[in-house]
Amino acid sequence: MSNNIHLLKSARSDRVAILWGKKIPIHFLSIFAISFLFAKKAWAVCPICTIAVGAGVGLSRWLGIDDTITGLWVGGLIVSMITWTESWLEKKNIHFKGRIFVNILGYYALIVIPLYYSKIIGNPLNTLCACGLDKLLFGIITGSLAFWFGASWYFYLKEKNDGHAYFPFQKVVMPVLPLIILSIIYYFLTAPH
Repeated sequence: MSNNIHLLKSARSDRVAILWGKKIPIHFLSIFAISFLFAKKAWAVCPICTIAVGAGVGLSRWLGIDDTITGLWVGGLIVSMITWTESWLEKKNIHFKGRIFVNILGYYALIVIPLYYSKIIGNPLNTLCACGLDKLLFGIITGSLAFWFGASWYFYLKEKNDGHAYFPFQKVVMPVLPLIILSIIYYFLTAPH
């Protein structure tokens, strides 16, 4: 009898542990989402922009889209994170020689090195025919440049307009728009005919 009671208590604690395990990610996600509601000011590249880039990466991999397109969004995400980090370091008044280069190299190394060692980058069957460059790496490079260009263009236009955006959500649209345009172009270039 006491053995059965012990088993029931054990089963109950296992169910509680399973339910608790399912609730933890929901709690962290809720806290993360609520933190955006209380943000005091937008950083160099807004959180919505970074979420859009991250969603693009996940969606393109889930749909099985070519690695050049996925690389575009990975490159955009890297540039967004570099910009966020630089803004945070500036806000905290953290300065050191070569800070931007350390930041840039750190983020690219954090992404590219694991992809290389897991054989996602460097696969000889996943290269562009013309130049032999890895599709994902090519996408990361062009996506980084496109996202940086879009964000820089936004700040240039905002400065020309006395510090005001020309339209709502311009800060989100301008960095992401070049990634969308290049995704469409790369789709038609890489789609099997």
